[in-house]
Amino acid sequence: MSFWQDPNLEPKRGYRFVLSIPGGASLGIKQYLVKSVTKPAFTINTDSHKYLNHTFHYPGSLEWNEVSFTIVDTIDPDSNGSKDLMTILENSGYELPTTPQGPDTLATVSKRKSVQALGQMRIKTLDSDGNTVEEWVLNNPFVTNATFGDLSYEDEGLLNVDVTVRYDNAYLNVIGVGKFPNTSGAN
Repeated sequence: MSFWQDPNLEPKRGYRFVLSIPGGASLGIKQYLVKSVTKPAFTINTDSHKYLNHTFHYPGSLEWNEVSFTIVDTIDPDSNGSKDLMTILENSGYELPTTPQGPDTLATVSKRKSVQALGQMRIKTLDSDGNTVEEWVLNNPFVTNATFGDLSYEDEGLLNVDVTVRYDNAYLNVIGVGKFPNTSGAN
């Protein structure tokens, strides 16, 4: 029997997901506004050593790539993605200058405030019953870029906000199986 004919085998589907951004110091981003999200990815840098006619490659440090997501912007003040992102920016420590001398305080954007403003970011993959089957957890995420869409009289589409997030590292929790990478210290 072909494995695709097995009724118990269900592939993951790209449209069954929930992005959870609760916002620590802010109200976060509403889950139902999220249109798309990229899952975490990493790159292992390499170094090479040349000896005579040969090149030998060695793995180096691991770096987690940025994650991006798109939200639909709405007019409703309780579900306004632009407002929510500006609140996250403000709670990250950004202040507008109010006088020619600059902002009222000398506070600046910091990692601590930025991570607290975004809160614990989780990307959940769901099965056909709506149950979480896997969950990516991003450690210390913070917003690095936000674009608030383009306006045009020739475009009838929804207005989107695109957001890029940087984080230190991530782990995958496969429900019923465990956490990867395994942090128990075993080799």
